[in-house]
Amino acid sequence: MAKIAAGDAAPDFELPSAGGPVKLADFKGSWVVLYFYPADNTYGCTAEACSFRDAYEDFTEAGATVVGVSGDSVASHEKFVGKHHLPFTLLSDTDGALRKRYGVSKSLGVLPGRVTFVIDPDGVVRDVFNSQLRFSEHQARALKVIQGD
Repeated sequence: MAKIAAGDAAPDFELPSAGGPVKLADFKGSWVVLYFYPADNTYGCTAEACSFRDAYEDFTEAGATVVGVSGDSVASHEKFVGKHHLPFTLLSDTDGALRKRYGVSKSLGVLPGRVTFVIDPDGVVRDVFNSQLRFSEHQARALKVIQGD
């Protein structure tokens, strides 16, 4: 499993979402915050998703799209989005293939990792942040990178 690092080209993908298939190439020309999280409706993942939700306007004003990825089903994502009023797309990576392509390993050998990739308009990874426990820092750090702070 190759780890994707800052400066690497972001691997393209196509995954299902509630709105239909989504590809990284769909966002060419804009910033993308691609965040991997362990599971819908868990404490940390809900806190992380809500921090992205609460800063969503800041991301859109900066020309960025937020996309979450977990191994949950599209149906699970739809419930999670509805329950927490999430304004961004969640992708279903049920077989973990995208997680493997991006080198997102398990924490403690058990939990799916929590890693955020900030991808620039040219498809180059500009920042990678890996922290299982600092939920809202994923959002704050991604926004700083995009805003050039």
